[in-house]
Amino acid sequence: MHFGKHLQIDMLHGPIIGPMILFALPLAMTGVLQQLFNTADVLVLGQFVSTEALAAVGNNSPIIGLLVNLFMGVSLGANVVIARFIGAHDLKETIRAVHTSFLLALIFGVLVAVIGELMARPMLEALSVPTSVMPLAETYLRIYFLGMPAIGLYNFESAIYRSRGNTWMPLQALAAASGLNVVLDLLAVLVFDWGVAGVAATTALSNYLSAWILYRGLCHEHGIIRLEPGAIRLERSYAKEILRIGLPAGIQGMVFSLSNLVIQAAINSLGAVVMAASTAAFTIEINIYVLLIAFGQAVTTFVSQNYGAGNLPRCRRVTQLGLLVTMVVTVVLSALACIFADPLLALFNDNPAVIDVGRIRIYYIIGFYFLCVFIEILSGAMRGYGHSLPPALLMLVTVCGVRITWIYTAFVAEPTFATIMISYPLSWAATVVLLVFIYLFYRRHITARKVLI
Repeated sequence: MHFGKHLQIDMLHGPIIGPMILFALPLAMTGVLQQLFNTADVLVLGQFVSTEALAAVGNNSPIIGLLVNLFMGVSLGANVVIARFIGAHDLKETIRAVHTSFLLALIFGVLVAVIGELMARPMLEALSVPTSVMPLAETYLRIYFLGMPAIGLYNFESAIYRSRGNTWMPLQALAAASGLNVVLDLLAVLVFDWGVAGVAATTALSNYLSAWILYRGLCHEHGIIRLEPGAIRLERSYAKEILRIGLPAGIQGMVFSLSNLVIQAAINSLGAVVMAASTAAFTIEINIYVLLIAFGQAVTTFVSQNYGAGNLPRCRRVTQLGLLVTMVVTVVLSALACIFADPLLALFNDNPAVIDVGRIRIYYIIGFYFLCVFIEILSGAMRGYGHSLPPALLMLVTVCGVRITWIYTAFVAEPTFATIMISYPLSWAATVVLLVFIYLFYRRHITARKVLI
């Protein structure tokens, strides 16, 4: 399955907004399809199995989100490094970085799978998962972990394609895998009555399909990102640079999920109805947030290529236009989600009590997504310059600090679902204020050929 050069976007010359949108939209659709893996599981189990099965999968969402964010973040290191070499027109360095990225992804995926299997039960216990749903939750999580090597490979392979300006190939691969996942989910539940275990297994299998399609695509590429199986090796200098940039980005993504683990434990204390409502609302909100992530990654890649080419004015223009376009898109989608909250929630569970609680989450979280535009775009620009540690450390202090402190103080005083949800916009507002100052401070110290320090 080969896609020609017409799908590769020129990030170094000409207009910015049009190419950025063309880059980001397939990436956003890819993010939606990635979430569809979990969404399909939630829909099928919620509609055809039981509320307990829905709650079991919902309890796993923060853990799965944490690991997926880790893979996505670390793969951004490969994206930045390869894009920078492409911008500098360094063929030899690009080829070596591509092959190192592939092997690093495989090693990383296997390592996470092993650790996940060992820590599955303790992680669920840390979330205070009720005993009534613990067996189902553990079954789903352990089977899901078997697909971690595929998730790692897919994200790194996608990063390789993105660095060249091709976001369509990852979308095509995931579309095929998502279609398979939906069909197999329905077969597993309606025909074979395999329940939670069957749904988890079909999801893991579908992840391997998406990774395989991209692997075959890279092996048949005709450009500088072509993958030669015999040339795959881990070169220390490239792996070190990928991890130097990628790990902080992964940590930044994980920070949101880590704080969500504490929040999920608080949600669980409020009962099965609240758990089910939160799961349904989370599924809606994450499918909108992927748009913010897509534009953030577009800014990262555009900045990285232009930084490699030494064009700093264009780097800054990319950031400015990225903020503008992302804000417009986010405000429109957030308004639509808030207006149509009830029918959207009813797609997952038509229980009036579930809809009432889920509406609270949509208002408090999606209604304040405009704050996240600054977080994703400014931190994305900093990653593009090759410096992703400052925003990651900031997230650790503000997002985790504010949310965890809020849960152990305000929620203890008033243990309601609305009290939990307020912690989200509060943590985002604190992050935005500090991140703007950090970005402006570091931007002033950029020179033509130095990494942002």
